[in-house]
Amino acid sequence: QLQLVESGGGLVQPGGSLRLSCAASGFTLDYYAIGWFRQAPGKEREGVACISNSGGRTTYVDSVKGRFTISRDNAKNTVYLQMNSLKPEDTGVYHCARLPPLRQCALSNQDDYRYWGQGTQVTVSS
Repeated sequence: QLQLVESGGGLVQPGGSLRLSCAASGFTLDYYAIGWFRQAPGKEREGVACISNSGGRTTYVDSVKGRFTISRDNAKNTVYLQMNSLKPEDTGVYHCARLPPLRQCALSNQDDYRYWGQGTQVTVSS
């Protein structure tokens, strides 16, 4: 069964850090760009970060640049999202998803992404 499974969410105070993981099963990540998305209550889902299949190119939404880092370990079949200096507005359910083989990252084209994970909750609150 092809799937992506997110983990690593939780409750953290403003200014804190979390590292999310997106583990693939049923396929290898080597040929796929992976994106991270989030959805806050009452808001539309937005793209947060994307990493190319090789890891050589990354894309971020402006609101997280300088605070979040996306990376991948293809040997572990896992993509990570390191989140530092967290703010209350970062609260939401974080999902990962993959693009078709060798497709370049484009956070705005959410319809192109497949195999969405169930998500992991991130809550930033004091």
